[in-house]
Amino acid sequence: MSHEATRADRVIELAKLLARLGFTAFGGPAAHIAMIEDEVVVRRRWIDREHFLDLVASVNFIPGPNSTQLVMLLGLLRGGFLGLVVAGCCFIIPAVLIILPLAWLYVSYGTVPTVLPILRGIGAVVAAVVAVVAIRLLRSTMRSVSAVACGILAFGLSVIAAMGWGPAHGHFQPELVSLGLAACWGWFSSRPDDSKLPGLLLLPLTGAPAAGLGAMALFFLKVGATLFGSGYVLVSYLQSGLVDERGWLTQRQLVDAIAVGQFTPGPLLTTATFVGYLLGSVRFAGGARGGIEGGVIATVAIFAPSFVFVALLGPSLQRIRLYPPARAALNGMNAAVAGLLAAVAMRLLAGSIHDQSGVELINAIIIAAAMIAMGRGINATWLIVLGALAGWAASLAR
Repeated sequence: MSHEATRADRVIELAKLLARLGFTAFGGPAAHIAMIEDEVVVRRRWIDREHFLDLVASVNFIPGPNSTQLVMLLGLLRGGFLGLVVAGCCFIIPAVLIILPLAWLYVSYGTVPTVLPILRGIGAVVAAVVAVVAIRLLRSTMRSVSAVACGILAFGLSVIAAMGWGPAHGHFQPELVSLGLAACWGWFSSRPDDSKLPGLLLLPLTGAPAAGLGAMALFFLKVGATLFGSGYVLVSYLQSGLVDERGWLTQRQLVDAIAVGQFTPGPLLTTATFVGYLLGSVRFAGGARGGIEGGVIATVAIFAPSFVFVALLGPSLQRIRLYPPARAALNGMNAAVAGLLAAVAMRLLAGSIHDQSGVELINAIIIAAAMIAMGRGINATWLIVLGALAGWAASLAR
């Protein structure tokens, strides 16, 4: 078999895997990373766990949605530039295909369909998947006192942010703070005192308000090029840029847009698809056709910088990981990633088992069953489907 044929087969395999994940990857970036780890490290053994953690750590310092960039970087490794494009598109497009009809229903009827019982079942499985992967990562990274310290630091900062004890979320990003401190610890502990760790350039999100699809595209392009840390920081960008500054969205519309982004699979930044449809069809008076144009334009604009960043920086990331001081920095960051994921798992488990009405026994059963099933090698995608069915069945039994 020729080299090109082998690469073509890899790209096809990427497309199949990422399209499936695009339709089933519920739960946000941490859940996406957990599902990707299960597929590419445990099942397919494309890379080892240390390499996977290196990729997770490094994409945190590229502007844009981390889990989507992780997918793109894996595509670059498996299939070159074509693999990067195919992997990114296959992961993003399923969410777009789901959100556009929901946006049409929203504009037509003024509400978002209620799927709460199904989402509760899915959420329980997602919590179990993240917990299992967090345990795996903790086992593989906690090999030294330094690694344990980095993991505890990341875990603690994440809990502080979640409890609301730190600064406002839009300014305090525990992912970046803990990863940065862990990288510095690893870097400087392995180098002479005159070593320097390059800083990050955070570009300002500025620009005079304007109207039209072009101005909307420019806004989302700036968001995609400057959004560091968790995808949930997108909420503060939309609040300040589209509600407070431009007045293009009402507060209710923003809340509904974020809700759609949360309960649909794929990256949270596909919230831009919903917002683009809303603005194109209503604000810019283009009807359903204008809404589709707006949704597609907003999606392309917010994700385009990620394709560029990963294409340009991806090869460098692979070389950097072989440089001893950078290797030490990545080891510290990997421990921090494991600590962050453990904190997310704890919150997801607590939120799934206990809500305002008390303990959700059915969710506790779903979580326990899903963790046992993952331990026995059952694919997380099938567990998501079974969790949705269990949530729906439980709602009928009440």
